[in-house]
Amino acid sequence: MAAQFESTSWTRTSLTTRLGIEYPVIQGPLGGLSSQRLTATVSNFGGLGSFGAHGLQPEAIRNVIREIRSLTSKPFAMNLWVSMEDEGAFTSDETAFHRSLSYLSKHIEEVRGVPPSYTAYDPIRFEDQVRVLLEENVPAFSFIYGIPRKEILEECHHRGIAIIGTATTVDEAIALEEAGVDIVAASGFEAGGHRGSFLRPSEESLTGTIALVPQVVDAVKLPVVAAGGIADARGIVAAFALGASGVQMGTVFLTCEESGASLSHRKALLSGQAGTTGLTKGFTGRLARGIKNQLLDELNKKEAEILPYPLQRALVRQLSIPAEKAGRRELLPLWAGQSASLSHCEDVNVLLNNLVAQVSAIAGSVQRWSGERSSHGLE
Repeated sequence: MAAQFESTSWTRTSLTTRLGIEYPVIQGPLGGLSSQRLTATVSNFGGLGSFGAHGLQPEAIRNVIREIRSLTSKPFAMNLWVSMEDEGAFTSDETAFHRSLSYLSKHIEEVRGVPPSYTAYDPIRFEDQVRVLLEENVPAFSFIYGIPRKEILEECHHRGIAIIGTATTVDEAIALEEAGVDIVAASGFEAGGHRGSFLRPSEESLTGTIALVPQVVDAVKLPVVAAGGIADARGIVAAFALGASGVQMGTVFLTCEESGASLSHRKALLSGQAGTTGLTKGFTGRLARGIKNQLLDELNKKEAEILPYPLQRALVRQLSIPAEKAGRRELLPLWAGQSASLSHCEDVNVLLNNLVAQVSAIAGSVQRWSGERSSHGLE
């Protein structure tokens, strides 16, 4: 379907060249809301589909990669978290578990869920996950919450794997460039989901996209991808005006039937309920943005006791699974960025076709306007 649009200058950037894609649009990895079908569909169109695999065991990641490859021959990215847990995850005990559970137990009972029992933390190792990505020789490796060891990045370069690191501050972008990544995703605080900061606490790394992107562009020589609050053609054009070589869009894909978002989540986004979002540690233990609802507000209260990541994430899942079955949207973690109300499309190909057509139209208008200014001696 993408072939019906003629290539224009906005599609030819350092990002598309490095990744070998047709359009400078990356689908955000979406964490646990990824799907192989969504990833492959975006890649087949000409963008870069991504799959968030940080919560999966290594062999499950291998299976995902192979399924994506069965659906597309185009480049795609696998996304991992360098920092897999907070320090307190190893020392948090049963007493802390029950204190945090007390803020959820009444809701679990309301939706007829089964009260969870305490189990000690059993970690998934980032090194084991990334080994699978190397063995499978994925086209692109993207990550948040830190920088992988030098040996890992060197092996990626050796294998020709494109490396995309995420920065929430200028200092993080500089650190990523010095480490040897190929592309920097500059993630503004408007973005849905987790913040991904790694040099300073996330609460101290809340720069907006429109302020962050041009500063990162000035600070590094790598292709910069604008991420956070970009949901339509206007946002894409604005990102290019800020100096970005491409965009990463997440929430806008969640409303699509191909995503891994639940029906309740998709309906919340499409219904207009997503007009107000908020930041919370209550859903997982790490700062993230979601739709403001009863659960977010309750877990943001000062008296609520939050377990370290990923213990809080596992605890909240004991509520969210039965709450989804019961249709209790107000008790679900509903990830969304600040531009969520602009997400209307339910089909990935329709969404991408519209974006390409609209960006091309805007780009053409800008070119005509520039020509008119020149002809009237206004430059």
